[in-house]
Amino acid sequence: MAAVSMAAVKELRERLGAGMLDSKNALVEAEGDIEKAIEILRLKGLKGVAKREGREASEGMVGVRQSEGAATMIELVCETDFVAKNEKFLALGEQVLDAISAAGAADVEAALAAPADGKTVGDLITDESAIIGERIVLRKVTRIEAPATAVYLHRTSKDLPPQIGVVVGYEGADDKAALSIAQHISFADPLFVVREEVPEADVEKERALVTEISLNEGKPEAALPKIVEGRLNAFFKQVVLNEQVHALDAEKREVAKVAEAAGITVKGFARSKVGA
Repeated sequence: MAAVSMAAVKELRERLGAGMLDSKNALVEAEGDIEKAIEILRLKGLKGVAKREGREASEGMVGVRQSEGAATMIELVCETDFVAKNEKFLALGEQVLDAISAAGAADVEAALAAPADGKTVGDLITDESAIIGERIVLRKVTRIEAPATAVYLHRTSKDLPPQIGVVVGYEGADDKAALSIAQHISFADPLFVVREEVPEADVEKERALVTEISLNEGKPEAALPKIVEGRLNAFFKQVVLNEQVHALDAEKREVAKVAEAAGITVKGFARSKVGA
């Protein structure tokens, strides 16, 4: 058995983020050759990727890359918070984000096929998953195209990377107001910018539900249309950004009013939350 120095084990761990025992065993098998040990760890790890497919990946990071007229946001997840704050995982997230942004990919399928250092993003993730020893998944990719973009990243724990990300695409010049709207979205979690974007099927489903509730409460039939419309308006305030009360506005104005006063128009937004 070849003698393996602690310095070599330390170097291998730093380069790959692998465990101490795995690093030592690979170096022993490689007779101290670090490059060979890297290949041994990679091959052993790849064999375990399929076994990890069923594991839950609910930790990870949200990252955003802004470019001219667009912003790309990804959600990259892993199994444990230990890996989520690991430098190798965070570096992988940055590398993946750079590649996806450069390719202009707007969904997971296109993102996984994007080129990254002589391979695809999908292959890059698979390789790093094999080395790190956890299931790593590119769970979500969104791209917002607009004249300007505002980004808000929120950490739910100071020890972890951002867990919630918001991108707002807008027209106008008030960056501070746009950022405040992104912060509002991180908290309020709307689904649409304006009520016209809400699918008609969703509106009719809600209308039928609030009608049934109102009838079961014994509301007067003559007042039913007004009651139903009032409850529908409450539904729109839950899902439509422009109709929500801005969480950070001292005057408690609707988001649309805050944007109008700032001279900006929200064209679109995206929100990601790790594991949600």
